[in-house]
Amino acid sequence: MQRFLSLFFIVSYFTSMAQTITILDKDTNFPIANVAVFNEDKTKGKVSDKNGQVDLSAFNFNDILSFSHVGFIEFEVLKRQIIDNKVFLRSSSHQLAEVFLSSSKSQETRNRIAEQIDVFSIKDIQKVSPQTSADMLAEMPGIKVQKSQFGGGSPVLRGMESNRVLLVVDGVRMNNAIYRKGHLQNSITVSPNMLDRTEVIFGPSSVIYGSDALGGVIHYYTRKPTLSNKPSVNASGLARYSSVNNEITAQAGVELSFKKIASYTSISHSKFGDLMMGKSRNHGFDDWGKVFEYSNNSDTYYGESPVVNSNPNLQKNTGFNQTDFLQKFFIPLTETTKLNVNMQYSISSDIPRFDRLTERKDGELRYAEWYYGPQKRFLLSTQLELNPNKKWMNHGLITLAYQDISESRINRKFGSLNRSYKKENVDIFSLNADFSVPLTKSKDRILSYGMEFTHNDVGSNPEGKTLAVNGNTITGYSGTFAVQSRYADGGSTYSTAATYVNYRQDISKTSTLNSGIRFTYTNLAATWLDDTFFTLPDSDINIDNSAVTATLGYVFKPFTNWQFNGVLSSGFRSPNLDDTGKVREKSGDVTVPNINLKPEYAYNAELGILKYFNEKKFYVGATMYYTLLDNYITRVAFELNGNTTMIYEGEEANIVANVNKDQAYIYGGTFDIKGTISEYFSTRASVTYTKGKAYDTKEPLSSIPPLFGKIELSHEKGRFTSSIDFKFNGRKRPEDYNISEDIDRYEETPYIPESDSYYGTPAWSTLNINTKYRLTKNFDLMVAVDNIFDIHYKEFASGISAPGRNFSFTLLGNF
Repeated sequence: MQRFLSLFFIVSYFTSMAQTITILDKDTNFPIANVAVFNEDKTKGKVSDKNGQVDLSAFNFNDILSFSHVGFIEFEVLKRQIIDNKVFLRSSSHQLAEVFLSSSKSQETRNRIAEQIDVFSIKDIQKVSPQTSADMLAEMPGIKVQKSQFGGGSPVLRGMESNRVLLVVDGVRMNNAIYRKGHLQNSITVSPNMLDRTEVIFGPSSVIYGSDALGGVIHYYTRKPTLSNKPSVNASGLARYSSVNNEITAQAGVELSFKKIASYTSISHSKFGDLMMGKSRNHGFDDWGKVFEYSNNSDTYYGESPVVNSNPNLQKNTGFNQTDFLQKFFIPLTETTKLNVNMQYSISSDIPRFDRLTERKDGELRYAEWYYGPQKRFLLSTQLELNPNKKWMNHGLITLAYQDISESRINRKFGSLNRSYKKENVDIFSLNADFSVPLTKSKDRILSYGMEFTHNDVGSNPEGKTLAVNGNTITGYSGTFAVQSRYADGGSTYSTAATYVNYRQDISKTSTLNSGIRFTYTNLAATWLDDTFFTLPDSDINIDNSAVTATLGYVFKPFTNWQFNGVLSSGFRSPNLDDTGKVREKSGDVTVPNINLKPEYAYNAELGILKYFNEKKFYVGATMYYTLLDNYITRVAFELNGNTTMIYEGEEANIVANVNKDQAYIYGGTFDIKGTISEYFSTRASVTYTKGKAYDTKEPLSSIPPLFGKIELSHEKGRFTSSIDFKFNGRKRPEDYNISEDIDRYEETPYIPESDSYYGTPAWSTLNINTKYRLTKNFDLMVAVDNIFDIHYKEFASGISAPGRNFSFTLLGNF
């Protein structure tokens, strides 16, 4: 009997040692892939395959195992206590213990971060199924997105946008020397279908990220591959149709996992047709935004006059195509050194500039053609991850990157055969080195330090061609003419060098201090050769700027469920080439270079509070801030060589330029709630208020959105998930507009003949529904109805009306 029992325990022991288990979703009973399994000290690790299976033979019989996945609650169990070779995980959709990567370029939990932050996970992205990344950003609390055309989207953070907001993808800054002050479309060049998560830091973050991060940082993280002890292939796909613009999107991804190398490949293509606006005009302005006539000209078709739009609610000249490609390799070189190789390529079709194609002069449409040429973004980066566990460095990331950006602008006016081309190309080289080391064994004191180098080489090439026309067909070109370049035609460079130190310390169990300091140096060099249209006081410039910025953050947790945050920070933005040397015409104003432009600074103070409920599964939070802008840059009337007007493209125009003013302020806040209401219900709601004004001119600042917010209720049980949300936006009154800069499109708001004035942006609200049903372990079906009541509205400062009622159908597949 004793021999039998001994044999039984020996067999049981070795059986458990060779155990292969299946990890399942507790609600749906479907397998979960890519679950990381670690022992207690994390010396051993495994990852589940696409069938949810993982071999535990490497772990000891009495090991405590942790099962971790971004979409599920972390689970711990003794290996010997696993029953029936199955482990069940619960969805983490209602959990709030989020880990943030961007705030210090390393993993930190919310309770150690003083800044206002937010994260949009892959589950959130799939839930809203956005058409572009700009649409995704508009779903995040505290972010307002402006659109001049459908193929765009300029995010606004705390009343700042464009080159005052820093875009980052996989640790590489996207902002370059020609990011402009007005509105940008560059946020859409990263497909939402390739993202693993998006993180946002609000407010000046110049210590970690350097110049441009005055309003905040938007950090895109694309999906990355994982290793596997056994060769495995995981495939995923997405197909979506949207009725409001006949969108067709298809995405496919393949992950190849081996013991020594992993690869992830993804390609996404979207085709968008013309956008339908809402028909219910609750604001009372019957014709506002309608398109009664449009230009049907194209690259090969010539039309002398505009044509009548048979459906004025259909916004002609808004459709475009975009293709995005992602290739990643993950290679562990040694136990402490890992290499990531990242290649991204995004290209669009021509993108019609809708707001310019609807621009009128003397009551007539002005432009027969106005479009962006194919927008191209290429990124190649290598990232070396170091974990030497040395006294001077515990963790490090060295990122070497090259980017090639191409964009162009093509336009021609009605009544003219002259088509102008302005092409820009930017080559960007960057090197980032970020390191951190715990100063104590408990890791309650962490020192981070690093450096950054960037170099932008900008080429600007203008060209004018006179069309040769036979009837309605463009047969070629009959000649050329001079066109003013957008930037310095003799070439320009913009370079930065910076170093920083950041220190985070848990002063006690209830408080954390974060401090940092950064030195940044910038150099801009540009040469103008052509003086056909104007002559600068100095056509060959070289400008050096430098600044020291700092931050001090404090987190105080006096009780288990309370957290108070305080931040004092400064920001710095050195004028780039677009600020200093751009030439462009809009609405009768020509912006000319101002080579005497100086940096602008931001000094920020903010207070935040978080109150947790229900074992920290629910929180109520609020953040209030005040930002002082010093030496801020704004566009005003300008005198060049004693003149205030000039002849540009055959027409007289006013001269304007970017100049430095004294001081301005922005203040506001965001109220936010998130979490679980009951076992199957959760909610998320936010409201944001912003106010900005100049101390010197007493004018409101541009880009300050009206009150806006969102209330959402979600339900999740078994295979079915659904949510209903209510979005709202307050009115932007005429007295709150900055008229002089003409960035906020005041004169494109509803006109009131009785008072010969403009109404400003009307208030609006929409109701939206999203549903998701898991058909099988491999397929999910999503159905959404946006803007259910087909409300007509325009986002603040947008040149295009927002989408009307939209039915979208998305099929997700994982194999």
